[in-house]
Amino acid sequence: MALEHALLVALREQPASGLDLAKRFSRSIGFFWHATHQQIYRVLARMDADGWVSVTEVAQAGRPDKKVYAVSPAGERVLADWLATPTPMEPLRSELSVKMRGASYGDRAAVLDVVRANLAEHRARLAHYEQLERRDHPHPETHTDHELDQYLVLRGGIRMERFWVEWLTEYLEVRSAKDGR
Repeated sequence: MALEHALLVALREQPASGLDLAKRFSRSIGFFWHATHQQIYRVLARMDADGWVSVTEVAQAGRPDKKVYAVSPAGERVLADWLATPTPMEPLRSELSVKMRGASYGDRAAVLDVVRANLAEHRARLAHYEQLERRDHPHPETHTDHELDQYLVLRGGIRMERFWVEWLTEYLEVRSAKDGR
């Protein structure tokens, strides 16, 4: 997936400025696809040049005009084509997993600290996802198609975080029992 596709999805949900997109990435899409402000602005400029988005200038008091991007008909076709393209299975590519596997060849205590830190991050993300589920999706059976898609992706994120929490907890418990701690 290219950043362009993530931006097209975000802009189909709601037209936005580059800054608004960056904020939305940090709150939602960014959990699945990370992009910096600079990357977002650079790709928006390319998408504008390619005709995938339209830009509306909005006047602001005391500040430069704000550019608000929306998906153009050409962008809608690009997005529809990409959505219909088969997606290969995503491999598990985890630096942490490699560190856990190689812990015997280095400072195991340091690796365990890294695992504990990652476990804390996954627990925090899981708590955040579960809070979003309670706040935004108390009655998923009443959702529109778009809301249901968002809910189901959030459920996937919850399941992924539960996996990481369970697996890292297991790793730490087994290592602790083996090491007599």
